[in-house]
Amino acid sequence: MSHEIIEEEKFQYLETKGGKENLLLLHGLFGALSNFQGIIDYFSDKYNVIVPLLPILELPIRKVSVSALVDHVHDFIEYKGYDKVHLLGNSLGGHIALLYVLAHPENVGSVILTGSSGLFESAFGSSFPKRGNYEFIKNKVEATFHNPEVASKELVDEVFDIVNDRNKAIRIVATAKSAVRHNLGDKLHQIKNPTLLIWGKQDVVTPAFVGEKFNELIENSKLFFVEECGHAPMMEKPEEFNGILETYLSELNSSNGVEK
Repeated sequence: MSHEIIEEEKFQYLETKGGKENLLLLHGLFGALSNFQGIIDYFSDKYNVIVPLLPILELPIRKVSVSALVDHVHDFIEYKGYDKVHLLGNSLGGHIALLYVLAHPENVGSVILTGSSGLFESAFGSSFPKRGNYEFIKNKVEATFHNPEVASKELVDEVFDIVNDRNKAIRIVATAKSAVRHNLGDKLHQIKNPTLLIWGKQDVVTPAFVGEKFNELIENSKLFFVEECGHAPMMEKPEEFNGILETYLSELNSSNGVEK
């Protein structure tokens, strides 16, 4: 199933309009719609699945920061007039989701984090980026998955093109540094919204202990590990991921007396 990208005002986004409840997905630093295809396909008829494209590569360099991306998400939700959203974020998208719910808890029905940054992350490290070295980028992209075959040539090509564009690479590095500065260890106890943590057991970017720490620090949270899975469970183990998410949202609705 394919959905068109809508362009309105300063926003680019996908919206399925398949249900009453809003499930808003936030992609990571190198994220794209393809990262969420499994979620979009599975939930598009059950929820209003929304994927705003984050302007990571388009922001003026002086404005590049995690805070600016949170502001963009807030402006988007205000523009669309969503009452409440289930906010799902992978990697940097999880970090943005956390900062958003800390600022606007009343707008969030639940938070779903998978491989989220915000406590500890080990991405490209000090050796990133090696421009022009395709094999290096290929190895790095493959390492984010437990099964390297999940890293398609299209995905590797996309990352390679970004790091070989100087302006884009500068924004990627600046955003990553901003994320490290925005450590949330001393703020997570403030989150009272229902929170679901779905973590790849073999995640090398935000390892299993990071999911456990989020679970410890966020009061109303549940943690599920996905075996033989890396940093992006929704891509690597979509059926298991979607099953966990669907069950969680259904149970949440039942406890809240919400009819789907």
